[in-house]
Amino acid sequence: MTSSSTPPPASHEAPGGRGPLRRLTARGRDEAHRVASPLELFFDLCFVVAIAQAGIALVHAVAEAHTGEGILNYAMVFFAIWWAWMNFTWFASAYDNDDALYRVVTLVQIAGVLVLAAGISRAFEEHEFLAVWLGYVIMRLAMTAQWLRVARASEGAERTMALRYAGGVLLCLVGWLGLVVLPEGARPWVFLVMALLEMCVPPYAEKDHPTSWHPHHIAERYGLFTIIVLGETIAAATVAVKSGIDENDALGELLPIAAGGLLIIFSAWWIYFVVPIHGHLRSNKQAFLWGYGHYVVFASAAAIGAGLEVAVEQSVGKAHISTLAASAAVTLPTALYLLTVWALHSRHFKVGTAQQLVLPVTALLVICCTFLGDWAVFAAGIVTALAVATGTTLTARMAAREHKEPAAREA
Repeated sequence: MTSSSTPPPASHEAPGGRGPLRRLTARGRDEAHRVASPLELFFDLCFVVAIAQAGIALVHAVAEAHTGEGILNYAMVFFAIWWAWMNFTWFASAYDNDDALYRVVTLVQIAGVLVLAAGISRAFEEHEFLAVWLGYVIMRLAMTAQWLRVARASEGAERTMALRYAGGVLLCLVGWLGLVVLPEGARPWVFLVMALLEMCVPPYAEKDHPTSWHPHHIAERYGLFTIIVLGETIAAATVAVKSGIDENDALGELLPIAAGGLLIIFSAWWIYFVVPIHGHLRSNKQAFLWGYGHYVVFASAAAIGAGLEVAVEQSVGKAHISTLAASAAVTLPTALYLLTVWALHSRHFKVGTAQQLVLPVTALLVICCTFLGDWAVFAAGIVTALAVATGTTLTARMAAREHKEPAAREA
């Protein structure tokens, strides 16, 4: 975050000049000191409110043995949250001019996610998606307004790109209406088709003129959101453990879950941030794959917290599921998180078979921990912590070997 004593970069002021309203023109991809703004941080925090609501609803569904239905609803709601967040993030990386209108439209998007969050419980319990759809419409209409501002301030291929974005977003909004008006059995298919169409809009819009997103800024934005989601996971697990202790005096039963959960979350943070990913984001092809893949990263990270709540509720007798199912609610999203983080960026920085196998093997061992009964979560935490230690050791040995080889050649 830029300190108050440091003036904003010249490239941030130049496109639109000074004043309450500026032309919404592209920022430079090589701009120095490009960091997340206070508005972007506020935006992220408000989106986590919706993620927390989705996690609570998932906990209730899994605890009542409605696992399949709960996961489906979670995937649908989380997509709406993630997609709106991601579209704003990449747009802001290229076009944030921080004028009054830009701020107001962004605050409208925040209002939309709060409307969506208010409708999540009804979507899970009564299969009523009207509020979720309405919140999504508010967010996406605000995004359309931003793209129309870009179109007004640009010309040629850039103007065409902005109009494609605006038109694609509006057409998709019509398709999403199917979640409200079509029969319940058709809604999963509507979701699948519309999710694919939504993800086709950016590649189509940018096929002739890519936006000038900033690699360092994008990497930081995704990293900050990962931290916020993991923080929400810790908060949810803490509340669940506190409730179990207060209501059931079950400290002995909950201590392994709490300890294992903390180890998992700490390891998840370490594994994500052990490598600098911005250098890998060189083109739209790489960036789209990496950015889209974070749907699974964010969703699985948030689901770990929901799984820990389920494990706590099962341990104190409040969940109507088996110990195996409760353990799987933690180990499966943990394994999915490990595999996705490895596939998206960790593997690009691993040297040799041993380093490449650490996270995939860890994911497999975490799944095996599912069958260890009451100690499953604790065992999974130990496994992930050992993975961090192993990866750190292998990296240190590789660095030491590389340091010795030049010295040997010089001798």
